[in-house]
Amino acid sequence: MSGTWIEIIWDIVIMLFLLSGTFFIISSSIGILRFPDVYTRLHAATKGATLGVAGIMIGSFLFMYIENGIVSGKLILGIIFVLITAPVSGHMISRAAYRSGVRLWDKSIKDDYDKAFKSEEQQS
Repeated sequence: MSGTWIEIIWDIVIMLFLLSGTFFIISSSIGILRFPDVYTRLHAATKGATLGVAGIMIGSFLFMYIENGIVSGKLILGIIFVLITAPVSGHMISRAAYRSGVRLWDKSIKDDYDKAFKSEEQQS
């Protein structure tokens, strides 16, 4: 009887990872469509990719391990790759957009990167 409760708990954990990953991807898609400027859209896209894809991959990894006893090295590498590359690529794209002169949204209150960008221009 205790084996069935453990299986039910693992199934719930797997479903939570899959559903949370799906939620982040859907909310990221809505954010890309609704947000006003490049920087907020990039924020939505990188958060959705990082949390959504990683959540689905973790759920898939747990499913493969619990149901079949298979440790998938490809899924582990995929999770690590997404967690490292998505935030870095979002940062680099937003930095390139800022340097090429893409303006912030008109109602933006604060531009924290302006000081760092001006000091970089003075040094070079």
